[in-house]
Amino acid sequence: MRLLLIMPRFFNYPEVITKELKEMGYEVDFWDDRPSTSALVKATIRINKNIIYKYIENYFNEIMKTVRTKKYDVVFLISGQSLSFSESMISELKSCQSKAKFVLYQWDSQENFPYIKSIQKYFDECYSFDKRDVNENPDLIFLPLFYSKMYEKIGEKISDDYKYDFCFVGTAHPKKYKFIKKMSEQLKSVYPKQFIYFFFPSRIVFIYRKIRNKELRKAKYNEFHFEPLKGKEMNDIYQNSRCVLDSAQDGQVGLTIRVIEAIGAKKKLITTNEDVVNYDFYCPENVYLYNGKIDLENVFFKSKYKQIDKKIYERYSLENWLKIILED
Repeated sequence: MRLLLIMPRFFNYPEVITKELKEMGYEVDFWDDRPSTSALVKATIRINKNIIYKYIENYFNEIMKTVRTKKYDVVFLISGQSLSFSESMISELKSCQSKAKFVLYQWDSQENFPYIKSIQKYFDECYSFDKRDVNENPDLIFLPLFYSKMYEKIGEKISDDYKYDFCFVGTAHPKKYKFIKKMSEQLKSVYPKQFIYFFFPSRIVFIYRKIRNKELRKAKYNEFHFEPLKGKEMNDIYQNSRCVLDSAQDGQVGLTIRVIEAIGAKKKLITTNEDVVNYDFYCPENVYLYNGKIDLENVFFKSKYKQIDKKIYERYSLENWLKIILED
C-alpha cells in the first residue's frame, strides 16, 4: 500500500506518523503543506498566503512532478492553519490520483481556519478533533488526537521524584498565553518548580500577534521561543514533570494534542477546556478543570495519578488513530 502524506512540519510529528505508517506496512511519501519553514514564509501564510501565491504554486508543481509518476492507494492530508495549497491545487491532486482514497484530518477548528470547508468535497472521508465542528457538519467524523510511543514509554516509568511540578509546551496563542500565565502564578505555592515553553513559529508572527492581541501587549520578548523543542527534549521534560498544563485555543472545543499526550505519559493534567469532563478518560484524581481559580482542597491536589482502564488508554494511541482513519 502506497500513501501520500501531506501535513505541516510541526515539532517531530511527520517523522513519528511516517514511522508508525511504515510499521503498519505502508510505503510513505511525505511532503510539507507549505513551501518553506522559514520564519517569513510561515508568517506570510498565516497572515495572507496570497502574497506568496507564485512561490506556493512553484512548490506545488514540484510536488506534482513526483506525484504524477506514482499511483497512491491513499492520499492523507493532516491540515492545520499552515495549509498553503489553494482549492484548485487540491482539485488537481484529486484528478491526478483519482483512484486513491482521499482522507482529511482537521486538527484546527473551522472557526479558526474556515478555508478548510472549501476543500472537504475533494475527500472521501473527513475527520475532525473538534466536537462542535462535527455537530455542525454531518459530513465530519469525530476523532480526538493521539499520543505516540514516546509518551507511552514515559507512562511506563512511574516516579515520585520530579524535576518539575508541571510543564507547559505549546504555541503561544493569545488566550492560551493569558491562562497559562495566570495558572502559573496561582500554582506557585503548591507547584513552585515550573517549566514553561511558549512557542511562536516566527518572530514576525510574534510581533503581529503582539500588536493585534491585547493579551500579548505586555508580554516580554524573552518569554518566547522561536524554535520547537526536539523529540528528546520533549521526552526529558515530560519524563521529569508531575503534571501537564493545558489551555484551549480560542475558537475551538477540541482537546489539544498536549492533553492526549498527557494521557499517554500518564501525567496529571490541568486544563481550561470544559469539554474534558465528557471524555471517557476523565477522572477528578487525574484531571483538574481550571475555571479561573485553584482549589487546593480538590481531590486532584491530594491524590496520586490514578491508572485508567487499559482499553480506554489504548484508544488514544497513534496506532489506533491511524487504524481508525485508514482501515475503517
